[in-house]
Amino acid sequence: MKAAVVTIGDEILIGQIVDTNSAFIAKQLDELGFQVVEVLSIADQEQAIVNMLQSYQNKVDLVVITGGLGPTKDDITKKTICKFFNDDLVLNQEVLTHVTRLLEDFYNRPVSEINKQQALVPSRAKILFNKVGTAPGMILQNNKTFFVSLPGVPFEMKYIVENELKPWVITNFDAFYNVHQTIITQGVGESLLAERIANWENNLPPAIKLAYLPSPGMVKLRLSSSGNDKQAIEQSISNQVSMLALIIGDCIISYDEQLPLPHQIYLLLKSKKQTIAVAESCTGGKLATCFTEIPGISSVFKGGVITYATDSKVNLLGVSQDTILEQSVVSAQVAEQMATQAKNKFQTDYAIASTGNAGPLKGDSDAEVGTVHIGIATPHGTFSEKFMFGQPREKVVKSAVNKALELVYKELIKKNN
Repeated sequence: MKAAVVTIGDEILIGQIVDTNSAFIAKQLDELGFQVVEVLSIADQEQAIVNMLQSYQNKVDLVVITGGLGPTKDDITKKTICKFFNDDLVLNQEVLTHVTRLLEDFYNRPVSEINKQQALVPSRAKILFNKVGTAPGMILQNNKTFFVSLPGVPFEMKYIVENELKPWVITNFDAFYNVHQTIITQGVGESLLAERIANWENNLPPAIKLAYLPSPGMVKLRLSSSGNDKQAIEQSISNQVSMLALIIGDCIISYDEQLPLPHQIYLLLKSKKQTIAVAESCTGGKLATCFTEIPGISSVFKGGVITYATDSKVNLLGVSQDTILEQSVVSAQVAEQMATQAKNKFQTDYAIASTGNAGPLKGDSDAEVGTVHIGIATPHGTFSEKFMFGQPREKVVKSAVNKALELVYKELIKKNN
């Protein structure tokens, strides 16, 4: 089964907003067994919409479109689709009743004529009811292709997909399964990783595809396969993962993409009833953000400080001025003192510290741009490691965050074992 995802809106094409709808819809379609062959963004123009509808006709089984369903004159999707299908707009009483109640009861204002237009839908369309907004979703079929039109407001689109579209798809399409398994590795670059698993990769069954997904300090390996027998597919992939673990088990940090490394650190600390804090310089608070995004993290994460300037390391953390003068602010000694002081001030079991030159200038240190020292304070002592992350600045910061998380994770695992 093939599908395409289309977003309509000039605001996407000029970069005014980021298109998150496509990613969400594509993921949902993948889970439903579709092969998403294209993701497309087009202008709020009649000819662009017509060209899109024509291009996908009988080429894919399902097209999911978002955007252009509002009540204003610049929202032309509904009228254009109606014209393409040689259909007429009719008043849907159920939608009108919902719009009326929503505006009068929730927003406490009368329904205007422009609001009532939301209840106009193509006569042959199946309505996907939108309980959280005014614009309904619609399904129209032309020969072999189903066209689904959804509102572009993200929370409305998500509601309709999860509560209306998915049940309809399950009822109207044969069961098919796309199975993915992501293995997250850290501490080994993509090329070296490829060398280590080359023989295993060359012997993968033809039905299983491998993808490398590198990012600073981390490489994800995704195994994918599709078919009608979900259990058999999952077993086949599981067998390959077991073989892979024997080869690169030393650098695998997770088999669950939905459970990122900060969350794993959180669970480890929670299980041991231990706590952690951070002292950041070159990472500028991004390390703390990794933790504070996790619900319930306050039980293990006690806080952090961003001592970006050299004097703040001395005044706020108590790092030795003599050490900074003798060793440089970007040094192993400073990173270790920062970690130790953070651990003491927050009274935690662990602490992470970062100090480095992210660039483009060297700042208060003579260390080369891209140099980062990461300090880890533990119940058993403090240590640090030095890294050269090169450039650009964004890569240095991201790599430093990932490496810091990796170091504390390995320390937790080591002590746990």
